[in-house]
Amino acid sequence: MRGANGGGRLLVVEDEATVRELLSGTLRFAGFEVTSVATAGEAVAAATREPPDLVLLDVMLPDMDGFEVVRRLRDLRVSGPGGPVPVLFLTARDRQADKVTGLSLGADDYVTKPFDLEELIARIRAILRRTAGQHTAVLTVGTLALDPDGHQVTRDGRPLRVTATEFRLLRYLMENAGHVVSKAQILDRVWHYDFAGDAGIVDTYISYLRRKIDVEEPKLIHTVHGVGYVMREPRR
Repeated sequence: MRGANGGGRLLVVEDEATVRELLSGTLRFAGFEVTSVATAGEAVAAATREPPDLVLLDVMLPDMDGFEVVRRLRDLRVSGPGGPVPVLFLTARDRQADKVTGLSLGADDYVTKPFDLEELIARIRAILRRTAGQHTAVLTVGTLALDPDGHQVTRDGRPLRVTATEFRLLRYLMENAGHVVSKAQILDRVWHYDFAGDAGIVDTYISYLRRKIDVEEPKLIHTVHGVGYVMREPRR
């Protein structure tokens, strides 16, 4: 739920005391309600006890890395009104593989240190706007249904298990059913990140989705070679 000041409740997870205090103070001044912890264990406990609107998570922590924290939060199904609790990684690790790992786990953004505080606050507010928990109608394409509020996917009434990233990708395709979307558009809208032209992750996740939702006829996800992908029922 949003804090009393309307800015949103944030959980800051950072083991360096100076950075943690500076970041927490700046975010409070910007109007957010902030809880700060120094370890991964404290982060999992705090988020489970009272799910925040957003977790700002350092990757390099003393007891386990931030990637494992996200895995545990997802395994524990820690969620807010809009679905799984959003996560924004804050880290000095700027390797492409780390960014892909974090975002593939379902993180909403990945910011490398040093970062501009005004830009960080803008990114936080953008995530909170996207995950405000407003009621959204169930999306359907043929026998496939996606419930944004319940975070559920079914085909022919049969529940399908999808990851947080697969859910976002599927939702974007279904929201644009009948319209071709490019890989660049998917990267921007699903991962909210510039992968410097490496669109291979889109192909990978399309493949994951096809194995789950297109195991039966009719196939719903179609490749438009040289352009991108489109979700639609086969033309009659």
